[in-house]
Amino acid sequence: MTNPPFSPATTAELEVLRAQLGRPARGVIGIAARCVCGNPTVVATAPRLADGSPFPTFYYLTHPAATAAMSRLEAGHVMPELAASLDDPETAAAYRSAHEAYLRDRESHGEVPEIAGVSAGGMPTRVKCLHALAGHALAAGPGVYPIGDAALARSDWSPERCVCESPGAATGVRPT
Repeated sequence: MTNPPFSPATTAELEVLRAQLGRPARGVIGIAARCVCGNPTVVATAPRLADGSPFPTFYYLTHPAATAAMSRLEAGHVMPELAASLDDPETAAAYRSAHEAYLRDRESHGEVPEIAGVSAGGMPTRVKCLHALAGHALAAGPGVYPIGDAALARSDWSPERCVCESPGAATGVRPT
């Protein structure tokens, strides 16, 4: 579990992110969640990028196996089922609370009027992007974020099992 403030990403971590994304990562504040091998899994991203663009996705899922797993769930039409869970008042309240925490975390790195009140993944009233929801759940830790936790539980990827293609070994990135 990681919460702001984040330690700045190292050069080695930025190289792992480049390999994961196939491009340089933008606006990296720090690593919000890691694979058990130490590689980045979720990056915290500045709410305004260097080019001035607003960027609402504060917790950005970068791990290729995790992003692929969320894509498979989306393709398998799991989102309507997860959205239906918002009919439960306790789940809806926890989802709203996660939305508010997300906004606080992002706003601790600057307020951006264009995205004020907008979190990610459809929060707080719908389920739109499992990648964003899983990224937030991984950063917040289990039990904080019910929809993200549910998506992770349904996926064939686990944060407790390394399936990296060995960038950590190549760069020396290790768990902290």
